[in-house]
Amino acid sequence: MGENAERTRANAVITVHKYEPSAYDEPAEGPVLTRIHVEESFSGDITGDGIVEFLQAARADGSASFVGIERVTGELGGRRGTFLLQDAGTVQDNIVSGDWFVIAGSGTRELADLRGEGGFRANLGEGAQVHLDYWFE
Repeated sequence: MGENAERTRANAVITVHKYEPSAYDEPAEGPVLTRIHVEESFSGDITGDGIVEFLQAARADGSASFVGIERVTGELGGRRGTFLLQDAGTVQDNIVSGDWFVIAGSGTRELADLRGEGGFRANLGEGAQVHLDYWFE
C-alpha cells in the first residue's frame, strides 16, 4: 500500500442465489474434494453480483477448508466496475468464515487500481456478513 493511500471499510451482506456442489474425488478414506459453483448478490457498502468457484476439502465430521476466486460486478465507494476476490476459509461447527483480498490488477472501469483485504462470516446456509478494507493505488 502506498504511504498516502487511505483505507476505507465497506460492510455488506451476501445473499446466495445458487449453490451447486459437485464432488470430484470421493476416496474411501480422507476428505472429499468438491467444486462448488456459487452465484450471489451483495447489498450494503458493496452492491452488485458475484460469481465464484470454490474448491473444498470436506472431512467426515462436517468441517472443511476451501479456496475460491470470485468476480464481483457492481459498485463500491460510488465507483462502478468489476474486481476479483481470492478467498480462503473454513467450515467449523456450522460456521463459515475466512479471509479474502482483491487480486492486484483485476479491477476494471472506475474500480481500476482497486486493492483491499477483508473477511466474511456466516452460519452455514445463511447470508454472510462481509467486510473489505480497500484503497486505490
